[in-house]
Amino acid sequence: MAGQIDARLKELGIALPHPPTPQANYVGYVTSGNLVFTAGQIPLRDGKVEFVGKLGAGMTIEQGYEAAKLCAINVLAQVKLAVGGDLDRIVRCVKLTGFVNSTLDFTDQPKVINGASDLIVAALGDKGKHARSAVGMAALPLGVATEVEGIFEFR
Repeated sequence: MAGQIDARLKELGIALPHPPTPQANYVGYVTSGNLVFTAGQIPLRDGKVEFVGKLGAGMTIEQGYEAAKLCAINVLAQVKLAVGGDLDRIVRCVKLTGFVNSTLDFTDQPKVINGASDLIVAALGDKGKHARSAVGMAALPLGVATEVEGIFEFR
């Protein structure tokens, strides 16, 4: 039987992927006490990188928003793995950190990372309201537009 959060994701038309195996010397998540810390998630869909580009140099805020949303879907996939498949064990999203591949003069990083924040709140409701950082970066892995990591409390 699907839980409330899985049902909400289904209503949103979102199927969480099985997280890919990390390709370097790290793990996709770590639990410590009742917290899950995810590794930074990039905009991967079906094993393929999407949203390659730099905000402020041809990539729109709307494209960046969608990239951050996809990152958040991958964050939730890691969390689901960490909590044994039961997303209803999530007590709350504590914090998201969003990284935006952007030019020096681009200052709308928060608008881009809203894609991740909006997805988490849509999926988790009040449990999804979180603290956040949204920062610009000179480059991100594989040239992607965004990367998002999260901290979640679970029971």
